Amino acid sequence: MTVHLEVAEGVGTLRLDRPPMNALDVATQDRLKELAEEATRREDVRAVVIYGGEKVFAAGADIKEMQAMDHTAMVLRARALQDSFTAVARIPKPVVAAVTGYALGGGCELALCADYRIAGENAKLGQPEILLGLIPGAGGTQRLARLIGPSKAKDLIFTGRQVRADEALALGLVDRVVPAEEVYAQAHAWAAKLAQGPALALRAAKESVDTGLETDIDTGLAVERNWFAGLFATEDRERGMRSFVEEGPGKAKFL
Repeated sequence: MTVHLEVAEGVGTLRLDRPPMNALDVATQDRLKELAEEATRREDVRAVVIYGGEKVFAAGADIKEMQAMDHTAMVLRARALQDSFTAVARIPKPVVAAVTGYALGGGCELALCADYRIAGENAKLGQPEILLGLIPGAGGTQRLARLIGPSKAKDLIFTGRQVRADEALALGLVDRVVPAEEVYAQAHAWAAKLAQGPALALRAAKESVDTGLETDIDTGLAVERNWFAGLFATEDRERGMRSFVEEGPGKAKFL
């Protein structure tokens, strides 16, 4: 298999495993969707890390495979390509991308599906599809612009240039830069901490933010309002408030 789901301490690691560069061929895309949906369903997975290994996150699509596809073939495949990435973006739990080495094209688009991105000092990110006479097709034109703003996104998409970790941090493309050998450990620690939190409230927070970015503010406020009120029916809300009153802030145990 080219993608694995490994679970420990409430954290599910979606591990890309297609040496040498984790090229995202059709089989890998389909497997990614399958495991993202499994991570969504499984109650023992409370947070997720996306990881490509110590040397490379994902260098992009399998160009040789795509070269053999004509217009008709891609019309039939393009939706499935996007759906595989959307399945990751819609995991209703905290998701962090642990980025080492190259995250280009589809690799960058996969990192964009996470809620938070931790990159190694050796990371290089970009959307080089324009150099092939294409545009990003797995969400890059949409998620990148939402993350870093349209003008910065257009610069990366129009030029196809790669950015190193420090520039990616300045652009807001990644959220933290650490030594390459610490990327997975820090990503896992971020996820493990949130895996101890109130699962339904975290789901509500993620859905409220994501929905609000995709719609008008009144609709976003309605989503927030409904989730906010609905959480008053949960045991986690009772536990959290009781702990606050009796023990002070930040001491509630939600598992």
